[in-house]
Amino acid sequence: MAIIVVGGHSRSVGKTSVVAGLIAALREFQWTAMKITQYGHGICSANGKACDCAGGDHSWAISEEKDRSGESDTSRFLLAGAEQVFWVRTEQGHLADAMPALERRISTAGNVILESNSVLKFLHPDLYLTVLDPGTADFKTSAQEFLGQASAVILHEHSEANGSAWSGIPLKQDAAKPVFRIRPPEYVTSKIVNFVRQRLTSEIAVNR
Repeated sequence: MAIIVVGGHSRSVGKTSVVAGLIAALREFQWTAMKITQYGHGICSANGKACDCAGGDHSWAISEEKDRSGESDTSRFLLAGAEQVFWVRTEQGHLADAMPALERRISTAGNVILESNSVLKFLHPDLYLTVLDPGTADFKTSAQEFLGQASAVILHEHSEANGSAWSGIPLKQDAAKPVFRIRPPEYVTSKIVNFVRQRLTSEIAVNR
């Protein structure tokens, strides 16, 4: 079993597109895919709608995606070829509450790919890819916290020429860490696919 985590520094930088692209390009791994969403105050994890509930049974929920229309992020994972897809929803700061149930699903799956940053507080994946767009100013605290743990960086090239919108966050990475440049709408290049395939094949061979 191999575990990949795909994170990013903000919303709408292409995390879902990277996950879907990897699933489609590496179908031989028969992926179980998961997306983790953390809601802010006043939003219920059970259904993602405004709610006055507090903690308890409503602090997290996990549902299996069955829709193959491609209209939602998790539906895109199924459409890309994932064997199973789960949507994990938690109240902000309560991911730990969902981890026992999430880990049970991971332990019974084959190869797993997750879209999240915060899950790195609880899991040690075989590969962590982070998606960065220097043209998007927001930089999540969780993304900053785990930036140094990235196995590779997927960097938007189209906006880099215009300079970085970030303040106090270095773009330069460790020279030994691969940086793959992308130009949307292409989010997963052949170089990224080859890198992931090689790393996962090596990890699976070692763990046998």
